[in-house]
Amino acid sequence: MSQISFSDAEYAGKRKKTRREVFLEEMELVVPWKALLGLIEPHYPVAGRGRRPYPLAAMLRVHLMQNWFALSDPAMEEALYEIASLRTFAHLSLAEPIPDETTILNFRHLLEANELADDILKAVNAHLARKGLLLKKGSIVDATIIAAPSSTKNTEGERDPEMHQTKKGNQWHFGMKAHIAVDADSGLVHTVTTTAANESDVEQIADLLHGKEENVWADSGYRGAQSRVARDDLQWHIAGRPSDMAKLPEGRAKERLKKQEHSKASVRAKVEHPFRVIKRQFGLTKVRFRGLAKNTVHVVTLFALSNLWMARKKLMAMAGVVRPQTA
Repeated sequence: MSQISFSDAEYAGKRKKTRREVFLEEMELVVPWKALLGLIEPHYPVAGRGRRPYPLAAMLRVHLMQNWFALSDPAMEEALYEIASLRTFAHLSLAEPIPDETTILNFRHLLEANELADDILKAVNAHLARKGLLLKKGSIVDATIIAAPSSTKNTEGERDPEMHQTKKGNQWHFGMKAHIAVDADSGLVHTVTTTAANESDVEQIADLLHGKEENVWADSGYRGAQSRVARDDLQWHIAGRPSDMAKLPEGRAKERLKKQEHSKASVRAKVEHPFRVIKRQFGLTKVRFRGLAKNTVHVVTLFALSNLWMARKKLMAMAGVVRPQTA
């Protein structure tokens, strides 16, 4: 049995639970640890002549916390030293070596090099499907812009060449787009693609559909999507342009059309929830890396984690677990 430090012993004796601790207790219960560890283990280094690697379970937990709390590699290392609840979640102790920022960086690079982010999303969704939370009868598609630094005050003296600018309304944005498709019943993300910000939303529609849905909902930016998908069995529910609605004369026909648009919008609203989670709950206000590849891995991982966060109450109820409460 490993020796416990004085700091960890003092933390174990405290009474009040913080919101961070409650969050980590919930994630402990809902993350499919066995499936995720099984994905990464074939690629993880084994003990040999070099320095003994940290336990895979500890590094996975550190990586997930880094995504949940929007921490850089150095900030994650410092947080492990400073915050006892993070060490407890990662099964680490100050009495033993703590992963440094290079070790944390190398683990992230391992996931990127082996393209495991998509597999993590699939593993999470397979877990949710087994619980009956992903029905796949309908999909809602949408995209969001994720800002990138537009400054040229860097080593290269230029902006990220894989990011581009686009105009939304009367405002220009520089960065990338995250395109997602969510389950129409649960609002959980089943597919993610990324592009530069200037790419058209409708061009991604074929890659977003999983092929089993019967209905597709989208906003007016996806007009013409039917011609880009080689399927005749889909029911499309694409929003009309507000400008077209305004041109119609007042009367029963316009009121009926307004009700239809309101009905479409009430379904489409579910696609906004994952965007809120990754931007507000997980702090994705700007891209963290340079280039689309690394940022795609980051975004896909965040959407996988957002699914678990959004489904946590139902998952714990199915397991007969009472949700942790703060003091």
